[in-house]
Order: sequence, then C-alpha cells, then structure tokens
Amino acid sequence: MSSGHASLTCLTQPTNCSEGDYDDNQQPNIDNILMFTAFKNMTKQHDKIIIFDCDSTLSSIEGVDELARVAGEEATQEIERMTAEAMEGTISLESIFAKRLEIIQPTADSVSKVGQLYIDTVEPSAKQVITTLKNKGWAPIILSGGYRQAIKPLADYLGVEFIEAVDLYFYEDGTYRDFDRNYPSTRSGGKPEVVKSLRDKYSPSKIVAIGDGVSDLESKPVVDMFIGFGRYAVREKVKQEADYFITDLHEIVSLVGNL
Repeated sequence: MSSGHASLTCLTQPTNCSEGDYDDNQQPNIDNILMFTAFKNMTKQHDKIIIFDCDSTLSSIEGVDELARVAGEEATQEIERMTAEAMEGTISLESIFAKRLEIIQPTADSVSKVGQLYIDTVEPSAKQVITTLKNKGWAPIILSGGYRQAIKPLADYLGVEFIEAVDLYFYEDGTYRDFDRNYPSTRSGGKPEVVKSLRDKYSPSKIVAIGDGVSDLESKPVVDMFIGFGRYAVREKVKQEADYFITDLHEIVSLVGNL
C-alpha cells in the first residue's frame, strides 16, 4: 500500500521517483500531477521559496522519537540517542534511518497519532508567520527527513501545501512494510539535492531555509539565506555556521525582508 502522496522532486527529477509516485497502472499518480501544477501556479505568483524543517522547528517534538515510545523505554532511549547524534552531525543519517524504523515497526495508526501530536505541539508562532510570508510573496515548503504521512496534518493546519518528506509503506492491515529508500532526505547531503531540484525547475528569485539540525545546515551553500532555529534544540554547529540563528520564528519576517 503506497502513501498516495508524492514529492515534487519526482516530477522535477524522474530518477527520484519511487513506487508511491505511480498508480497501479504505472502512470504518474494524479495527486502528484495536481501538486506539481499547484506548485507551478504558486511559484508564478510567489517567486520566492521558503523551506521549513518540521521536527524541533515547526513542532517541538521529534516525530521518530514519539513513534519509538510504542516500542518500549529501552528502544526509545536508543532511538533518541541516534536521532540526537544525527542532528548534531556526529553520525550520518543514512547509518540510522532504516535501523530506527526496523526497531520501531510503526503502524499506519501510530503514524496517524504522531500526525495529531505534531499539531498539538506546533510552534505557537508558526501559523501566523507562514501566513505573513505567503502574503509577502513567499511559497512555503516543508522539507524533512521525517515521514510524509505524519507531517501532512501539520502542513494542512499551517496552510503549507507542499511537503518534501519520506513516504512510509504499509501492508493492507496497516503494519509496516518499508520506506522510500530512494528519497534524498534519508541520507546526509539529501536536503541540498531537493533544494537544487526546486531551483532548477522553478528558477525562484530567492530561496531561504530554516531548521535546527545539521542536515538542514547542509542546504546553506545552495540557498540565499540559511536561518538556524534553536528554540527547542540548540546544535552548536548550526548556531556557529548559520547566516542567522534565532529562537523566535517571528524574526524570519524581518530577516527575509531585505532579500
């Protein structure tokens, strides 16, 4: 069973497509085409793209850590440690991505519950800031190494139409089968790949990225401004190397005002 949602990167770079990007007849999923068309129309009206990380940025939680809680305390501690080390950049994301899911064995139901938890723990200023940015000509995107099905409820709540995240695949009974192993944000250096594909396809005048982790910081060379966010987690490498480092999302509006 596929997710029914796909990535803009599949339609901008076909080599990034995976099974969830096609219907049963191996034709492009209609949801993908509609999303691609909507994004193309938005970028005509909003020629600037602003990219948000999800976990510890738009929400106070790390979704994978919340999923881990159903696997028991020992598994939770191990996964929290792996996640923190990956976000600090001390271990590679690809070295833990599959392992965490193998330990957790998430179900469709548990992923749905994390989706609601993202909303319950939303960054209080996020909705207002995103609305303001859209009114000022910015097209918002969530780019995450998290799971698309969990992130989508939060994106809908915030008014963000476009999500670049990892699809999970489940069997018909809702048990875990696999994840999209080809998706860029499952590995170190993957987020810049997504940014490059968006720039190549849409030629925006500016791209800004905001996030808390080293995987977000990796996008700095391919964006016009990288803003580190530290309200929920301060990563020293991000704090030192970001163009700006903030703890209040409201500051974004003034920072991008001069671009």
